[in-house]
Amino acid sequence: MINPNMKSTGFTLIELMIVVAIIAIIAAISVPNLITGRISANEASAIASLRILLTQEKL
Repeated sequence: MINPNMKSTGFTLIELMIVVAIIAIIAAISVPNLITGRISANEASAIASLRILLTQEKL
């Protein structure tokens, strides 16, 4: 039996669901930016590799 004098500690289900929803919104915003950054980094790396190959070919 629960003692009425004891104060309940912890989070309610609603509070946890709000936190999960906020994290999901932040992830939905940041993931496309990370993917775009990764693609542009791969393109820059490929361009740099091609420039190195072109320079070595001229020698």
